[in-house]
Amino acid sequence: MNEGAFYSGVYRNLLHEYGYSDEEIDEKVLNAWNDIFYGDEETKIYYTHGDKGGYLLDTGNKDVRTEGMSYGMMMAVQLDKKGEFDRLWYWSKKYMYMTEGEHEGYFAWSCNPDGSKRSNGPAPDGEEYFVMALFFASHRWGDGLEPFDYSTQAKNLLRTCLHQGENGKGYPMWNLNNKLIKFVPGVEYSDPSYHLPHFYELFALWSYPEDRNFWKEAAVASREYLNIACHPETGLAPEYAYYDGTPNNERGYGHFFSDSYRVASNIGLDYEWFGADERGVEIANKIQAFFAHKDPKDYRRYSVDGTPFEEKSLHPVGLIATNAMASLAANGPNAKHLVELFWNTPVRTGVRRYYDNCLYMFALLALSGKMKIWLPENC
Repeated sequence: MNEGAFYSGVYRNLLHEYGYSDEEIDEKVLNAWNDIFYGDEETKIYYTHGDKGGYLLDTGNKDVRTEGMSYGMMMAVQLDKKGEFDRLWYWSKKYMYMTEGEHEGYFAWSCNPDGSKRSNGPAPDGEEYFVMALFFASHRWGDGLEPFDYSTQAKNLLRTCLHQGENGKGYPMWNLNNKLIKFVPGVEYSDPSYHLPHFYELFALWSYPEDRNFWKEAAVASREYLNIACHPETGLAPEYAYYDGTPNNERGYGHFFSDSYRVASNIGLDYEWFGADERGVEIANKIQAFFAHKDPKDYRRYSVDGTPFEEKSLHPVGLIATNAMASLAANGPNAKHLVELFWNTPVRTGVRRYYDNCLYMFALLALSGKMKIWLPENC
Protein backbone atom coordinates (compact mmCIF):
# COMPACT_ATOMS: atom_id res chain seq x y z
CA MET A 1 0.00 0.00 0.00
CA ASN A 2 1.41 3.38 -1.03
CA GLU A 3 1.23 5.91 1.80
CA GLY A 4 1.28 8.85 -0.60
CA ALA A 5 3.64 11.82 -0.61
CA PHE A 6 0.98 14.06 0.94
CA TYR A 7 1.27 12.04 4.15
CA SER A 8 4.92 11.02 4.03
CA GLY A 9 6.46 14.12 2.50
CA VAL A 10 8.58 11.80 0.36
CA TYR A 11 8.33 12.06 -3.43
CA ARG A 12 9.44 9.06 -5.39
CA ASN A 13 12.27 9.74 -7.85
CA LEU A 14 11.58 6.92 -10.24
CA LEU A 15 14.29 8.03 -12.64
CA HIS A 16 16.89 7.66 -9.89
CA GLU A 17 15.44 4.28 -8.91
CA TYR A 18 15.90 3.14 -12.52
CA GLY A 19 19.58 4.05 -12.55
CA TYR A 20 19.87 7.64 -13.71
CA SER A 21 22.07 9.90 -11.61
CA ASP A 22 20.76 12.98 -9.83
CA GLU A 23 23.06 15.10 -11.98
CA GLU A 24 21.70 13.60 -15.18
CA ILE A 25 18.13 14.06 -14.00
CA ASP A 26 18.60 17.69 -12.95
CA GLU A 27 20.29 18.47 -16.25
CA LYS A 28 17.49 16.86 -18.23
CA VAL A 29 14.82 18.81 -16.34
CA LEU A 30 16.66 22.11 -16.81
CA ASN A 31 17.27 21.43 -20.50
CA ALA A 32 13.62 20.58 -21.08
CA TRP A 33 12.51 23.80 -19.37
CA ASN A 34 14.97 25.83 -21.43
CA ASP A 35 13.94 24.11 -24.67
CA ILE A 36 10.22 24.55 -24.06
CA PHE A 37 10.39 28.12 -22.81
CA TYR A 38 13.51 29.55 -24.44
CA GLY A 39 14.55 27.25 -27.27
CA ASP A 40 14.69 28.04 -30.97
CA GLU A 41 11.62 28.73 -33.10
CA GLU A 42 11.16 25.03 -33.88
CA THR A 43 11.17 24.09 -30.19
CA LYS A 44 9.88 26.75 -27.81
CA ILE A 45 6.22 27.40 -27.08
CA TYR A 46 6.58 30.32 -24.62
CA TYR A 47 6.49 33.92 -25.81
CA THR A 48 6.54 37.17 -23.86
CA HIS A 49 3.85 39.75 -24.66
CA GLY A 50 4.25 43.38 -23.69
CA ASP A 51 5.89 44.44 -20.46
CA LYS A 52 4.03 42.06 -18.15
CA GLY A 53 2.53 39.20 -20.15
CA GLY A 54 3.49 35.90 -21.65
CA TYR A 55 1.74 32.93 -23.20
CA LEU A 56 2.21 29.34 -24.31
CA LEU A 57 1.29 28.95 -27.97
CA ASP A 58 -0.56 25.94 -29.32
CA THR A 59 1.72 25.72 -32.33
CA GLY A 60 -0.58 23.36 -34.20
CA ASN A 61 -3.63 25.60 -33.97
CA LYS A 62 -1.93 29.00 -33.61
CA ASP A 63 -3.92 29.92 -30.52
CA VAL A 64 -3.45 30.31 -26.77
CA ARG A 65 -5.45 27.92 -24.62
CA THR A 66 -6.32 27.85 -20.93
CA GLU A 67 -4.97 24.30 -20.94
CA GLY A 68 -1.51 25.47 -21.96
CA MET A 69 -1.51 28.61 -19.83
CA SER A 70 -2.42 26.72 -16.68
CA TYR A 71 0.00 23.92 -17.55
CA GLY A 72 2.76 26.47 -17.99
CA MET A 73 1.93 27.98 -14.61
CA MET A 74 2.17 24.56 -13.00
CA MET A 75 5.57 23.96 -14.59
CA ALA A 76 6.75 27.37 -13.42
CA VAL A 77 5.66 27.03 -9.81
CA GLN A 78 7.20 23.58 -9.52
CA LEU A 79 10.54 24.89 -10.78
CA ASP A 80 10.43 28.17 -8.79
CA LYS A 81 10.10 30.32 -11.92
CA LYS A 82 8.02 33.17 -10.50
CA GLY A 83 8.73 35.57 -13.35
CA GLU A 84 7.30 33.27 -16.00
CA PHE A 85 4.43 32.26 -13.71
CA ASP A 86 3.37 35.86 -13.18
CA ARG A 87 3.59 36.68 -16.87
CA LEU A 88 1.35 33.72 -17.74
CA TRP A 89 -1.18 34.56 -15.04
CA TYR A 90 -1.20 38.26 -15.93
CA TRP A 91 -1.93 37.43 -19.59
CA SER A 92 -4.59 34.89 -18.65
CA LYS A 93 -6.40 37.28 -16.35
CA LYS A 94 -6.15 40.23 -18.74
CA TYR A 95 -7.22 38.52 -21.95
CA MET A 96 -8.95 35.24 -21.13
CA TYR A 97 -11.01 36.11 -18.06
CA MET A 98 -14.66 36.84 -18.85
CA THR A 99 -16.39 39.60 -16.90
CA GLU A 100 -19.87 39.40 -18.38
CA GLY A 101 -22.37 37.09 -20.00
CA GLU A 102 -23.22 33.46 -19.38
CA HIS A 103 -19.60 32.55 -18.58
CA GLU A 104 -18.76 35.49 -16.34
CA GLY A 105 -16.03 34.45 -13.92
CA TYR A 106 -14.61 31.73 -16.20
CA PHE A 107 -11.75 31.94 -18.71
CA ALA A 108 -12.20 31.81 -22.50
CA TRP A 109 -10.51 28.58 -23.49
CA SER A 110 -9.01 29.87 -26.76
CA CYS A 111 -7.54 33.26 -27.66
CA ASN A 112 -5.37 34.62 -30.43
CA PRO A 113 -1.79 35.56 -29.53
CA ASP A 114 -2.79 39.24 -29.61
CA GLY A 115 -5.24 38.55 -26.78
CA SER A 116 -8.47 38.65 -28.78
CA LYS A 117 -10.86 35.82 -27.97
CA ARG A 118 -11.50 32.99 -30.38
CA SER A 119 -14.10 31.50 -28.07
CA ASN A 120 -16.37 32.85 -25.37
CA GLY A 121 -16.65 29.48 -23.65
CA PRO A 122 -14.49 27.85 -20.97
CA ALA A 123 -12.80 24.45 -20.76
CA PRO A 124 -12.80 23.02 -17.22
CA ASP A 125 -9.36 21.43 -17.43
CA GLY A 126 -7.90 24.92 -17.67
CA GLU A 127 -9.81 26.15 -14.64
CA GLU A 128 -8.77 23.28 -12.39
CA TYR A 129 -5.09 23.66 -13.31
CA PHE A 130 -5.28 27.44 -12.83
CA VAL A 131 -6.62 26.86 -9.33
CA MET A 132 -4.02 24.29 -8.33
CA ALA A 133 -1.12 26.33 -9.71
CA LEU A 134 -2.38 29.45 -7.91
CA PHE A 135 -2.65 27.67 -4.57
CA PHE A 136 0.86 26.32 -4.95
CA ALA A 137 2.14 29.79 -5.90
CA SER A 138 0.53 31.27 -2.80
CA HIS A 139 2.12 28.64 -0.59
CA ARG A 140 5.53 28.85 -2.23
CA TRP A 141 5.92 32.59 -2.78
CA GLY A 142 3.17 34.26 -0.76
CA ASP A 143 0.29 36.40 -1.99
CA GLY A 144 0.82 39.81 -3.54
CA LEU A 145 -1.38 42.56 -4.89
CA GLU A 146 -4.21 41.75 -7.28
CA PRO A 147 -4.07 39.81 -9.58
CA PHE A 148 -1.15 38.17 -7.78
CA ASP A 149 -3.20 37.53 -4.64
CA TYR A 150 -2.94 33.92 -5.70
CA SER A 151 -4.94 32.19 -2.99
CA THR A 152 -7.89 34.59 -3.26
CA GLN A 153 -7.90 34.20 -7.03
CA ALA A 154 -7.91 30.41 -6.62
CA LYS A 155 -10.72 30.34 -4.07
CA ASN A 156 -12.86 32.73 -6.07
CA LEU A 157 -12.45 30.67 -9.22
CA LEU A 158 -13.38 27.47 -7.39
CA ARG A 159 -16.48 29.19 -6.04
CA THR A 160 -17.48 30.17 -9.56
CA CYS A 161 -16.93 26.61 -10.79
CA LEU A 162 -19.52 25.32 -8.31
CA HIS A 163 -21.95 28.20 -7.91
CA GLN A 164 -22.24 29.62 -11.42
CA GLY A 165 -25.87 29.49 -12.45
CA GLU A 166 -27.34 30.15 -9.02
CA ASN A 167 -28.42 33.56 -10.25
CA GLY A 168 -30.09 31.97 -13.27
CA LYS A 169 -27.17 32.72 -15.61
CA GLY A 170 -24.75 30.07 -16.79
CA TYR A 171 -23.85 26.65 -15.42
CA PRO A 172 -21.42 25.15 -12.91
CA MET A 173 -18.44 23.15 -14.21
CA TRP A 174 -19.28 20.15 -12.05
CA ASN A 175 -22.51 18.22 -11.83
CA LEU A 176 -23.51 19.08 -8.29
CA ASN A 177 -25.37 15.81 -7.77
CA ASN A 178 -22.86 13.18 -8.90
CA LYS A 179 -19.81 15.43 -8.22
CA LEU A 180 -18.32 14.77 -11.69
CA ILE A 181 -16.59 17.39 -13.82
CA LYS A 182 -18.31 18.23 -17.11
CA PHE A 183 -16.70 18.48 -20.53
CA VAL A 184 -17.98 22.07 -20.67
CA PRO A 185 -20.42 23.74 -18.27
CA GLY A 186 -23.52 23.50 -20.46
CA VAL A 187 -23.45 19.73 -21.12
CA GLU A 188 -24.10 16.65 -19.02
CA TYR A 189 -21.23 14.35 -19.88
CA SER A 190 -17.58 14.25 -18.94
CA ASP A 191 -14.03 13.92 -20.23
CA PRO A 192 -12.15 11.24 -18.24
CA SER A 193 -8.86 13.10 -18.66
CA TYR A 194 -10.28 16.07 -16.75
CA HIS A 195 -10.62 13.99 -13.57
CA LEU A 196 -7.96 15.05 -11.06
CA PRO A 197 -8.91 13.56 -7.69
CA HIS A 198 -5.50 14.46 -6.30
CA PHE A 199 -6.33 18.12 -6.94
CA TYR A 200 -9.77 17.82 -5.36
CA GLU A 201 -8.26 16.44 -2.17
CA LEU A 202 -6.33 19.70 -1.89
CA PHE A 203 -9.25 21.88 -2.94
CA ALA A 204 -11.09 20.31 0.01
CA LEU A 205 -8.44 21.80 2.30
CA TRP A 206 -8.04 25.26 0.79
CA SER A 207 -11.33 26.30 -0.86
CA TYR A 208 -13.91 28.41 0.92
CA PRO A 209 -15.26 26.41 3.90
CA GLU A 210 -18.76 25.97 2.50
CA ASP A 211 -17.38 24.07 -0.52
CA ARG A 212 -14.85 21.79 1.15
CA ASN A 213 -17.14 18.83 1.63
CA PHE A 214 -18.05 18.92 -2.06
CA TRP A 215 -14.43 18.61 -3.08
CA LYS A 216 -13.80 15.73 -0.72
CA GLU A 217 -16.76 13.91 -2.28
CA ALA A 218 -15.59 14.87 -5.77
CA ALA A 219 -12.25 13.15 -5.17
CA VAL A 220 -14.05 9.92 -4.28
CA ALA A 221 -16.47 10.27 -7.20
CA SER A 222 -13.67 10.87 -9.72
CA ARG A 223 -11.73 7.81 -8.64
CA GLU A 224 -14.87 5.75 -9.00
CA TYR A 225 -15.51 7.29 -12.40
CA LEU A 226 -12.05 6.52 -13.73
CA ASN A 227 -12.53 2.91 -12.75
CA ILE A 228 -15.69 2.62 -14.84
CA ALA A 229 -14.51 4.81 -17.74
CA CYS A 230 -11.29 2.84 -18.35
CA HIS A 231 -11.81 -0.35 -20.35
CA PRO A 232 -11.62 -3.48 -18.16
CA GLU A 233 -9.09 -5.20 -20.42
CA THR A 234 -7.01 -2.46 -22.07
CA GLY A 235 -7.31 0.28 -19.44
CA LEU A 236 -7.96 2.77 -22.26
CA ALA A 237 -10.41 5.63 -21.70
CA PRO A 238 -12.39 7.54 -24.32
CA GLU A 239 -11.97 11.25 -24.85
CA TYR A 240 -15.62 11.91 -23.93
CA ALA A 241 -17.76 9.65 -21.76
CA TYR A 242 -21.20 9.67 -20.22
CA TYR A 243 -21.61 9.75 -16.47
CA ASP A 244 -21.93 5.96 -16.41
CA GLY A 245 -18.45 5.72 -17.95
CA THR A 246 -19.54 4.53 -21.39
CA PRO A 247 -17.93 6.22 -24.41
CA ASN A 248 -19.76 9.23 -25.80
CA ASN A 249 -19.22 9.08 -29.54
CA GLU A 250 -21.89 11.58 -30.55
CA ARG A 251 -19.20 13.95 -31.87
CA GLY A 252 -16.64 11.27 -32.73
CA TYR A 253 -14.77 11.49 -29.43
CA GLY A 254 -15.70 8.16 -27.91
CA HIS A 255 -12.31 6.64 -28.68
CA PHE A 256 -8.84 6.70 -27.16
CA PHE A 257 -7.09 9.71 -28.67
CA SER A 258 -5.23 12.88 -27.64
CA ASP A 259 -7.24 13.93 -24.55
CA SER A 260 -7.30 10.37 -23.28
CA TYR A 261 -3.54 10.15 -22.94
CA ARG A 262 -3.69 12.22 -19.77
CA VAL A 263 -5.69 9.60 -17.87
CA ALA A 264 -2.57 7.48 -17.38
CA SER A 265 -0.55 10.41 -16.06
CA ASN A 266 -3.36 11.55 -13.77
CA ILE A 267 -3.70 8.10 -12.26
CA GLY A 268 0.06 7.97 -11.74
CA LEU A 269 0.20 11.33 -9.98
CA ASP A 270 -2.88 10.63 -7.87
CA TYR A 271 -1.26 7.43 -6.65
CA GLU A 272 2.05 9.19 -5.98
CA TRP A 273 0.45 12.03 -4.03
CA PHE A 274 -2.29 10.20 -2.13
CA GLY A 275 -2.01 6.44 -2.68
CA ALA A 276 -5.77 6.35 -2.19
CA ASP A 277 -6.91 3.88 -4.84
CA GLU A 278 -5.13 0.60 -5.47
CA ARG A 279 -7.37 0.08 -8.50
CA GLY A 280 -5.27 2.73 -10.22
CA VAL A 281 -2.35 0.31 -10.10
CA GLU A 282 -4.32 -2.21 -12.12
CA ILE A 283 -5.41 0.40 -14.69
CA ALA A 284 -1.85 1.67 -15.08
CA ASN A 285 -0.58 -1.89 -15.60
CA LYS A 286 -3.20 -2.51 -18.29
CA ILE A 287 -2.42 0.70 -20.18
CA GLN A 288 1.27 -0.05 -20.09
CA ALA A 289 0.73 -3.63 -21.23
CA PHE A 290 -1.29 -2.35 -24.19
CA PHE A 291 1.51 -0.06 -25.39
CA ALA A 292 4.64 -1.87 -24.21
CA HIS A 293 5.33 -3.67 -27.49
CA LYS A 294 4.00 -1.05 -29.90
CA ASP A 295 6.32 1.12 -31.96
CA PRO A 296 5.64 4.80 -31.16
CA LYS A 297 5.82 5.50 -34.89
CA ASP A 298 2.70 3.37 -35.22
CA TYR A 299 0.65 4.83 -32.34
CA ARG A 300 -2.91 5.41 -33.54
CA ARG A 301 -6.43 6.27 -32.56
CA TYR A 302 -7.95 3.23 -30.84
CA SER A 303 -11.34 2.08 -29.75
CA VAL A 304 -11.26 1.65 -25.99
CA ASP A 305 -11.21 -2.12 -26.55
CA GLY A 306 -7.89 -1.65 -28.39
CA THR A 307 -9.08 -1.89 -32.00
CA PRO A 308 -6.78 0.37 -34.05
CA PHE A 309 -7.93 2.94 -36.59
CA GLU A 310 -5.96 3.99 -39.63
CA GLU A 311 -5.52 7.46 -38.13
CA LYS A 312 -2.09 7.95 -36.58
CA SER A 313 -1.52 9.65 -33.25
CA LEU A 314 -1.09 13.40 -33.52
CA HIS A 315 1.02 13.44 -30.37
CA PRO A 316 3.16 10.31 -30.03
CA VAL A 317 5.71 12.02 -27.76
CA GLY A 318 2.91 13.02 -25.43
CA LEU A 319 1.69 9.44 -25.33
CA ILE A 320 5.20 8.19 -24.55
CA ALA A 321 5.30 10.70 -21.68
CA THR A 322 1.95 9.82 -20.14
CA ASN A 323 2.59 6.08 -20.39
CA ALA A 324 5.85 6.64 -18.54
CA MET A 325 4.15 8.74 -15.87
CA ALA A 326 1.77 5.86 -15.25
CA SER A 327 4.79 4.05 -13.79
CA LEU A 328 4.25 6.02 -10.58
CA ALA A 329 1.28 3.72 -10.02
CA ALA A 330 2.17 0.64 -12.08
CA ASN A 331 3.86 -2.39 -10.57
CA GLY A 332 3.87 -4.56 -13.67
CA PRO A 333 6.72 -5.70 -15.91
CA ASN A 334 6.50 -2.74 -18.32
CA ALA A 335 7.04 0.19 -15.97
CA LYS A 336 10.81 0.45 -16.33
CA HIS A 337 10.78 -0.14 -20.09
CA LEU A 338 8.30 2.69 -20.69
CA VAL A 339 10.23 5.09 -18.45
CA GLU A 340 13.42 4.27 -20.37
CA LEU A 341 11.59 4.87 -23.66
CA PHE A 342 10.56 8.27 -22.35
CA TRP A 343 14.06 9.09 -21.09
CA ASN A 344 15.49 8.35 -24.52
CA THR A 345 12.89 10.49 -26.30
CA PRO A 346 13.76 14.17 -26.82
CA VAL A 347 11.30 17.02 -26.62
CA ARG A 348 9.33 17.33 -29.82
CA THR A 349 10.10 19.95 -32.44
CA GLY A 350 7.95 21.24 -35.27
CA VAL A 351 4.36 22.27 -35.71
CA ARG A 352 2.67 19.80 -33.35
CA ARG A 353 5.08 20.18 -30.44
CA TYR A 354 2.87 22.12 -27.98
CA TYR A 355 0.72 19.38 -26.47
CA ASP A 356 3.47 16.77 -26.58
CA ASN A 357 5.94 18.95 -24.74
CA CYS A 358 3.48 20.00 -22.05
CA LEU A 359 2.89 16.34 -21.26
CA TYR A 360 6.63 15.69 -21.59
CA MET A 361 7.50 18.31 -18.98
CA PHE A 362 4.86 17.04 -16.57
CA ALA A 363 6.18 13.48 -16.89
CA LEU A 364 9.75 14.61 -16.34
CA LEU A 365 8.79 16.56 -13.21
CA ALA A 366 6.69 13.74 -11.81
CA LEU A 367 9.14 10.93 -12.52
CA SER A 368 11.99 12.91 -10.95
CA GLY A 369 10.04 13.63 -7.76
CA LYS A 370 9.83 17.34 -8.60
CA MET A 371 6.04 17.53 -9.07
CA LYS A 372 5.27 18.41 -5.46
CA ILE A 373 2.37 19.46 -3.29
CA TRP A 374 3.29 22.92 -2.00
CA LEU A 375 1.69 23.29 1.41
CA PRO A 376 1.00 26.48 3.39
CA GLU A 377 3.75 27.41 5.82
CA ASN A 378 1.55 26.60 8.80
CA CYS A 379 1.01 22.98 7.72
